[in-house]
Amino acid sequence: MFHLTEEHLAVKEAARQFAQNELKPGVIDRDRHMHYPKEQVRQMAELGFLGMMVPPEYGGGGMDTLAYVLAMEEISKVDASCAVIMSVNNSLVCWGLETYGTETQKQQYLPKLATGEWIGSFCLSEPEAGSDATSQRTTAVDMGDHYLINGTKNWITNGGTSNVHLVIAQTYPEKGHRGINAFIVETAWPGVTIGAKEDKLGIRSSDTHTIMYSDVKVPKENRIGDDGFGFKFAMNTLNGGRIGIAAQALGIAAGAYELSVAYSKEREAFGKPISKHQAIAFKLADMATEIEAARLLVYRSAILKDQGVDYSQAAAMAKLFASEVAMRHTVEAVQIHGGYGYVKEYHVERLMRDAKITQIYEGTSEVQRIVISRNVLDGELYVPMPGQLAASV
Repeated sequence: MFHLTEEHLAVKEAARQFAQNELKPGVIDRDRHMHYPKEQVRQMAELGFLGMMVPPEYGGGGMDTLAYVLAMEEISKVDASCAVIMSVNNSLVCWGLETYGTETQKQQYLPKLATGEWIGSFCLSEPEAGSDATSQRTTAVDMGDHYLINGTKNWITNGGTSNVHLVIAQTYPEKGHRGINAFIVETAWPGVTIGAKEDKLGIRSSDTHTIMYSDVKVPKENRIGDDGFGFKFAMNTLNGGRIGIAAQALGIAAGAYELSVAYSKEREAFGKPISKHQAIAFKLADMATEIEAARLLVYRSAILKDQGVDYSQAAAMAKLFASEVAMRHTVEAVQIHGGYGYVKEYHVERLMRDAKITQIYEGTSEVQRIVISRNVLDGELYVPMPGQLAASV
């Protein structure tokens, strides 16, 4: 079985206490009014949840990916909006900079991001470049000592509150995806415009915006990696990001399950708690089984990443399965709650709305199936986990 250290268990418990005590009281109101959780994000920063995997020398917690997904799961059980803010800052922005940034870039940006002084956003999607990330219309023209960036990015999490953006843009259209670059862009720079907050189905208190770039002057030293590395940077970073979203989906499903178990023991029908009726008991059994299966896939992908093994297929499997489980079993949670499940007071209708996005962002379920099927057809069906944390799954 997976081995959780005392540190892992402490992180999990700290995240659970924070979610239950600090996030839960106002989560329905924040969702209803699309209020950004400013105070809760500040508290997450104080607890070290915004830079969990960043090395201590850059202000982070120096934890492994498994600790990160444990915290993500507990926070997502209660507030998926706070969880996605945390996920983008950890999985995409901090990890991308730590892994591929220069030492100067790390020194300049990571301490602010890891401590929550600044929040980051990852700017890849465009109006005509979602799943097809190669079709970048945002341009970065090489002007000698700097680049000029022009274009539009949409569906950007943390778009209205982030201080720094990782922007993917096309420099050499004739080279296709090999002509794409990645840049560090600060929100305060001239030419950066933030659009209105999107009115979303779920994760409503997280701030999702369109961002426009008009002749934004970006210093050459703010390019990430070699010239033309941008597409590879984006894809490699998204692999890790999928683990975070898989953990979010797992948490949403587990939160709905926990609420359903508690409600089924309290609600009576035909003279006994509905948990004593086989129709409900079997629903709970299916939920428990599939959530545990999703948990094992998510933990496995995190461990593979920590052990330096190729985890792209494992991350795709975890994200695909966990998001499907989240959608399926939040619907069941509403069914178990009956009419009460259809009102906001009981949380499960919000979890059902939050679940849907996990099948879409950081690679749709269809994209995950493309990734998995390519690996399967190439003969890479299973990647064992070496070391003491290995498990036969």
